[in-house]
This record gives sequence, structure tokens and C-alpha cells, in this order.
Amino acid sequence: MKQIGKMVLVLTLLGLISGLALSLVSNYADPLIEENKQEAIREAIYYVLQSTEDYETDEVDGKLVYRAVDSSEELTGYAFTASGGGYQGTIRLMVGVGPDLQEVKGIQILESSETPGLGGKIRGESFKGQFRNLSAKEEIGLVKSAEPDEGEVQAITGATISSKAVVNIINKELSRIRSVLSTGE
Repeated sequence: MKQIGKMVLVLTLLGLISGLALSLVSNYADPLIEENKQEAIREAIYYVLQSTEDYETDEVDGKLVYRAVDSSEELTGYAFTASGGGYQGTIRLMVGVGPDLQEVKGIQILESSETPGLGGKIRGESFKGQFRNLSAKEEIGLVKSAEPDEGEVQAITGATISSKAVVNIINKELSRIRSVLSTGE
């Protein structure tokens, strides 16, 4: 019986020490993680809206929208995050649009767990570059093998689901942003 009591005491002490250690590490790491996330968002805003000198953060209908301005304080566009399901998990991106909300200025992938080598190519410049100054007067289209027309992007070969997911995420969130900004301003 003494043996069991010692084992329980040792396991309890080890559990308490482990829990305390994890708590201390979490308390130390959480602010650093949050700071890194904010830095990634800041960099993404400047990436998707390249002519931006500064930006303001506005909350519109529960959504953070970054209002970007140039050096003369003139509106250069808006940036916002968008997320949705991809082939293997959630895809989270930053989208930059022009001041009239009719042109995508650029996108940046913030988070993705798509298949490396296939769906992971959504992070590549050859795919993201198609969204630079892309007409979005109507929904953005996706083509598989043909040359894209105005307002269309070409899917990544072997990663059509991931490509389609990015386009659908942008179309859905852009529609929502248009409705809240048109009523909010």
C-alpha cells in the first residue's frame, strides 16, 4: 500500500511541475505569438497594396478592414482577411482591393495547410501574381487550361481544388466587404 501512495505522490508532483512549466512557457510565448501575427498582417497589407504609405484599422460590421492611404493621405484601397476551406484545411489570406472595390490589387496567403508541391503552390508568385490588378467588377473566374480572360485566373495544374478554394474565398468575402462598405460609409 505504501508503494501505491508513493507512486501517486510522485505522479501528482510531476503533473503539477509539468503544468506549471507549461503555464510559464505559455505566458511567455503568447504575447510573442500575437506580436508575430500582427507583424505578418502588417507586412501582408503592404504586400497586397503596394502603393500604401500608411493604413488605419476600422471595424465595420464586426470585420476588421484596413483603409490604406498614400503619402498625400489619399485612399489607395482596402485590405481585409478572408478564410475558408481548402483541400486539406483552412486557407486564410489577405486581400487588397482598389478604392472602388472593383479591382483586386493583390493577395497574400497568411495560413494554409495545402499539399506541399501541389496545393502549396498557391503561395507561389506565379499563382498570386495573377491577382495583381485583377478586374473584379463581377466574380473572379477560374480557368483550367485556357488562357485567362479579364477577371479570370488560371488554376494550378494538379491543384484545381486549392485554386478554386482561393477564388471562392475571395469572391465571397469581396461581396461581403462591398455590402458593408457601401452601407457603412
